[in-house]
Amino acid sequence: MELVSIEKLIHAGVHFGHRTKRWNPKMAKYIFSKKNRVHIIDLRQTQEALRRAYEAVVHIAEQGKGILYVGTKKQSKDIIKEEANRGNIFYITERWLGGLLTNFDVLSQRTGRLREFEQMKEDGRWALLPKKELSRLGRRYTRLSKYFEGIKDMDRLPGLVYIVDINKDDTALREAQRMEIPVIAIVDTNVDPTNITYPIPANDDSIRSISLITKIVTDAVMEGRKGFETEEKEAYGSGEN
Repeated sequence: MELVSIEKLIHAGVHFGHRTKRWNPKMAKYIFSKKNRVHIIDLRQTQEALRRAYEAVVHIAEQGKGILYVGTKKQSKDIIKEEANRGNIFYITERWLGGLLTNFDVLSQRTGRLREFEQMKEDGRWALLPKKELSRLGRRYTRLSKYFEGIKDMDRLPGLVYIVDINKDDTALREAQRMEIPVIAIVDTNVDPTNITYPIPANDDSIRSISLITKIVTDAVMEGRKGFETEEKEAYGSGEN
């Protein structure tokens, strides 16, 4: 199954790695050649990696498990948020706060507080607060919203984490690995892909490259969700609980 053509990958600049002096030798197997002191990624391997990642995402989404996107670098923030909203997927685009996965009880308290504030705004209680209290809670709400808006409804650990840049978001990677959560990640020529469950060799700096790959991952989530919803309907329709 070819999800995307070589031509489309080239057009998005997926094949451009980093300068040769910045490479990680553990990426050698994914490098096709070098040109003008820049490593060129083997796009045949990118195609195959995307296929494997796509199938894995579909399988996990079919089980009704949540997916978490992580992309805090400037080039990825808007893309991650847009695609996460398209697929109703959890996301982090601001600084990763340590313990989001490894100390989930604390995370649940914070997201619960954020939902409480939003409920207060919705039902009118917020506007009735004294001015001093409103100012204090307003600052608290702003901070919680900034960091937790994309995961406020995540009531359990995700079944998979997708990371755009594992050097930038290395803490997210370590926490996912510690909790034994599968990771899909874009691996550019300057990273160590060794312990990534589903590495996708590609340019992690190009907006077009990030966008193309993230859209494919989102399509997989949406396909898997359809399968999950179909199974649920069939189960309820047959009288199963």
